[in-house]
Amino acid sequence: MNTSASQPSHTAAAQPELIELEIGKVAHGGHCVARHEGRVVFVRHTLPGEKVRAVLTDHEENAKFWRADAVHILEPSADRVPTAWPAAGAHGVGGGELSHVSLEGQRRWKAAVIAEQLQHLARLDWDVTVEAAPGDEERGGLNYRTRFDVIADEAGRIGMRGHRSHTITPLKTMPLATQEALDLAAEHRVFDKQWAPESRLEVVAPANGAQGVVLLNGEPERKGFQDPRPNAKRNVTETVTVDGFTHTYQVAAAGFWQVHREAPALLAQTVLDMARFNGLELEDATVVDLYSGAGLFSVPLSAAVGPVGRVVAIEGDEKACRDARRNLHSYEQAEVHNGDVAKTLRSRDHGAMGGADIVVMDPPRAGAGREVVKETAKLQPQHVVYVACDPAAMARDINYFAAHGYTLTALRAFDLFPMTHHVECVALLTR
Repeated sequence: MNTSASQPSHTAAAQPELIELEIGKVAHGGHCVARHEGRVVFVRHTLPGEKVRAVLTDHEENAKFWRADAVHILEPSADRVPTAWPAAGAHGVGGGELSHVSLEGQRRWKAAVIAEQLQHLARLDWDVTVEAAPGDEERGGLNYRTRFDVIADEAGRIGMRGHRSHTITPLKTMPLATQEALDLAAEHRVFDKQWAPESRLEVVAPANGAQGVVLLNGEPERKGFQDPRPNAKRNVTETVTVDGFTHTYQVAAAGFWQVHREAPALLAQTVLDMARFNGLELEDATVVDLYSGAGLFSVPLSAAVGPVGRVVAIEGDEKACRDARRNLHSYEQAEVHNGDVAKTLRSRDHGAMGGADIVVMDPPRAGAGREVVKETAKLQPQHVVYVACDPAAMARDINYFAAHGYTLTALRAFDLFPMTHHVECVALLTR
């Protein structure tokens, strides 16, 4: 792609160029595909089968494809609904690009993307169903985020950046946030006070109602400034119920944690269920948890394997490892290794040199990659449980695993990011 296409090619003063398009299938990334005079155009804020007028946002003459936002809907899809978040429409903030689509339509959209990526990158034909998280239908796909971040514009007004843009659109609320997160934001006057330009605020409100934290540029916020006190609250308490038992976690407010209120329990239970596939007993098993973070999966896995089993957690982020060690403190069968996952596996300095019965991995958006897959296969696990936030990366890694004798056996997909194109998958690979 021509690098000059990374920014809109028209200025605010220029008259935007409108084109009429007939919209084709969905594409990975939150757009649909159309063609204009033989050229591919990726269009946001539309749906397959629609006819629209769209404003071109990236349209360099030599670019392989163009980008556009639908601004006038001439022939709407049956899945189109009044937008649940008008501020996330064309020329608005990023992060709500499917708010014009019915919830059922959003899940079909995501299922189509997952199936297409599996077919294209892993050469698998798979019938995909995307499941709603508990409570989302009743809430209309809103009020699910326990964490959100916003930024101040040059005038000090809080908002969010546009898609592929540095422009900040001011906001007065965040409709995707839980009520607890909104209450915490109101307590700290996040949306109704003036902040220093470029100030970044993160609102962290645990789903269990425990005390939350607002961070200002990565540090606790107090009365509009960073709180330098050593005893300022920097961690939050999260609880997750798996196999009928509730686990308690201490997690850095600035660290990674699943943002959907139901995601931690839903994913952790799914991981354990898949690990037990075909009657495999977890008691006494050796489990390697890659990209283990603060121990979301390591904790219930440690409870499941019992005192004779082993859980080996490997994580690259040092702060997350500190949280994991604290959360796993009562489990002598668990150990945490801090280091690059590929290098740690390759060095064999990870406490599982005799192999593993099960490997669980939750890699970053880019996926695990060929090297991690190769080193994982050397452990010869019976099952690999792969948690993915990007269907394309997951499909590529499934293809890499196939070269080592692992077959996709089960797949569940969850709509943990309603109103956006993002989707979470849990895949089971068996040897």
